Amino acid sequence: MELTPQEQEEMEKFCAQSFDFARENDAESLKIMLDHGLNVNLANHKGDTLLMLASYHNSLEAAKLLLEKGAQVDQKNNRNQTPLAGVCFKGYFEMAQLLLQYGANPNEGGTMSPLNCAIMFKRKKILNILLKHKDVKLSFLQKIFLKFSSFKKSKI
Repeated sequence: MELTPQEQEEMEKFCAQSFDFARENDAESLKIMLDHGLNVNLANHKGDTLLMLASYHNSLEAAKLLLEKGAQVDQKNNRNQTPLAGVCFKGYFEMAQLLLQYGANPNEGGTMSPLNCAIMFKRKKILNILLKHKDVKLSFLQKIFLKFSSFKKSKI
């Protein structure tokens, strides 16, 4: 199906509005859109999904709604980052807990994995819950960094 230029413009506005709702924690409006067919894994031109934007802006209710509706918790953006990695960068503990509850993998994403972000940005409280996750496997370099960093003093 081909859209007219006017229909294309309206579709772009509709999608932009959904991303705003995710950022602004407007779960009620986002739910209406999802209930009427909006793709729960909709992504923008950077690959950021609704969940990525909700997580990065600490929009807990919107993120929970998206996860309940089946959003892919570890879907990466164009920079190979997951929602949990963004949360570790920002330091949002409750959001990190929520994403982990829905199966987020602390090792997902390579160099910019959530685990590496928590270490790099010294998010001690988040790092503690990541290290308790069943799938966490520390690399040799991560172990060395933790041993000689300021984390050593906080008894992680």
